Amino acid sequence: MAYSFPEEVLEHVFSFLSSDKDRNAVSLVCKSWYEIERWCRRKIFIGNCYAVNPRIMIRRFPEVRSIELKGKPHFADFNLVPEGWGANLRELDLGESEVEDLSGHWLSHFPDSCTSLVSLNIACLVSEVSFLALERLVARSPNLRTLRINRAVPLEKLPYLLRRTSQLVEFGTGAYSADVRSDYFSNLTEAFSGCKQLKCLSGFWDVVPAYLPAIYPVCSRLTSLNLSYATCQNPELGKLISQCHNLQRLWVLDYIEDFGLEELAANCKDLQELRVFPSDPFAAEPNVTLTEQGLVAVSDGCPKLQSVLYFCRQMTNAALFTIARNRPNMIRFRLCIIEPRTPDYLTLGPLDAGFGAIVENCKELRRLSLSGLLTDRVFEYIGTNAKKLEMLSIAFAGDSDLGLHHVLSGCESLRKLEIRDCPFGDKALLSNAAKLETMRSLWMSSCSISFEACKMLAQKMPRLNVEVIDERGPPDTRPESCPVEKLYIYRSVAGRRFDTPGYVWTMGEEAAVRLS
Repeated sequence: MAYSFPEEVLEHVFSFLSSDKDRNAVSLVCKSWYEIERWCRRKIFIGNCYAVNPRIMIRRFPEVRSIELKGKPHFADFNLVPEGWGANLRELDLGESEVEDLSGHWLSHFPDSCTSLVSLNIACLVSEVSFLALERLVARSPNLRTLRINRAVPLEKLPYLLRRTSQLVEFGTGAYSADVRSDYFSNLTEAFSGCKQLKCLSGFWDVVPAYLPAIYPVCSRLTSLNLSYATCQNPELGKLISQCHNLQRLWVLDYIEDFGLEELAANCKDLQELRVFPSDPFAAEPNVTLTEQGLVAVSDGCPKLQSVLYFCRQMTNAALFTIARNRPNMIRFRLCIIEPRTPDYLTLGPLDAGFGAIVENCKELRRLSLSGLLTDRVFEYIGTNAKKLEMLSIAFAGDSDLGLHHVLSGCESLRKLEIRDCPFGDKALLSNAAKLETMRSLWMSSCSISFEACKMLAQKMPRLNVEVIDERGPPDTRPESCPVEKLYIYRSVAGRRFDTPGYVWTMGEEAAVRLS
């Protein structure tokens, strides 16, 4: 008589198998054991990094938490392959990743033989890391050029890292706050003074303004400065920026205000990229003085400016005319007026003409984000003039389907289109279906696209993946004329994907069978 055990029991039994060989043997017994072992495997050993496809591994073991990976074949302590054969860990970048690390000692697992690191970015980690392990790792990495640490590394530890990595080109500081002490300041200043190749600085969480002058020794060499987490205000911020005469890229909070941007325009003539983020986008009353005048000043004073991301609360057509006239070399212009449908605050009219001037004068424009009070007229300007535009982001704009039609029919180079909260519907989407095959993707949320149109598009263009994203439940439980919550359309040579969560429905023949 055959006996079967509940899956929970087998999972518990399998947890006592610590040998990779035993785990592999268990997975070959039968299909049910294969599935159970697949879902309860937490650790994986890979003896040859080229023997396994990462995507296949992740698909087979979706709950894995630890990977031991070997690269080069070797005998004892001797490598068998010549230099440059492959398998050097050179870059470890955890940027924009969610990592759960409870111990903080994972850095100590880098073998002593690991000396090849060129770039290490752990800025996204929330938990503490072993500073001793970090210090040892960077000390034995003579080719390290980029180091970004997380905010758990305290300011008083930074000098120890900088003295061991004087060859750095890019440094992310981690925390930049501590009690004001003269020894901390002098140690930090001395350490930065020794970094003769440093050109890029970022980090500065919870910054204490008294420590900002410690980086003055490297300011004249900086080409990139990311202060998007630094909550310091003028005049300290303005003084710091006035030291950076060779700055090409600046990311900063709106604490810089118009006055700080005027300092930037006066001192940083090589500036190419400016991003100004909101410190508190939900505040009813702004506590900073940042208007269109700051951006106008930068456009006038920085002749090389070609990329802008600017969050503000007011704008005028006159300011946009001036910016377009000053900087016809602009290739990326993203203006985010925080309150939706905000008009020109002087005329109370739409901002159509101002954005029209941007696309008409900036012939090389590749990326554009629109905001404020906008009618279908602005999309006519875009479709007529933005012939090199590759990416367009739209929110709370337009009057009708005509706006979307102008964009899809007129923007010859468009690759990526993002739309939210606009009155665009079925007619413009279906009549320009062929255009979608030349694009990378189209994202629409809170628009007027019906479920019926999504099905029709999938039937008409079978090489497109048409995904309906609706957390209200299956879209076929409502009338087909009902607008979908979100729509994502993208070109794919791999066909439909099979890892969709329950709130994603892929349109097409297979999807129709699934829905029925």
